[in-house]
Parts: sequence; C-alpha cells; structure tokens
Amino acid sequence: MERQSVTSGNLAEVGYDPDFETLEVQFRHGGVYQYYNVPPYMNERLMTAESLGRFFNTEIKGHYPEAKM
Repeated sequence: MERQSVTSGNLAEVGYDPDFETLEVQFRHGGVYQYYNVPPYMNERLMTAESLGRFFNTEIKGHYPEAKM
C-alpha cells in the first residue's frame, strides 16, 4: 500500500486502501500498523483533521481491529 507523508508529531505516513477499507499508519517513533474495516469517510476525516494525531487517538485507535506489520 502506498503511503503519503503527513505533518504530525506522532504520525509519519498514512495510506488507505478503499477496496479493503484498510488504513496503514507509520509512526514517527517506529512501527507500521494496519487498521481494518475503516470506512472511507473516516480516512477523509483523518486526512483533513486539524490535528491528525489527536484525531487518530480519539477516533481510530482502539475503535478498529489492528495489526502490527
């Protein structure tokens, strides 16, 4: 999955696969995780959030199944 660089203190890169509703996040301090069953509107909200890290922590982390890559 292709990821794009983002401006965030916590997130380094974010990718999204709409066919599988999979969000992939590379963190600045290491680690790449995939989050499953993330609807397209949540990816859009993340990418347009004022604070990507805050949105990720409150709306995605702990709300969707995840796996470390």
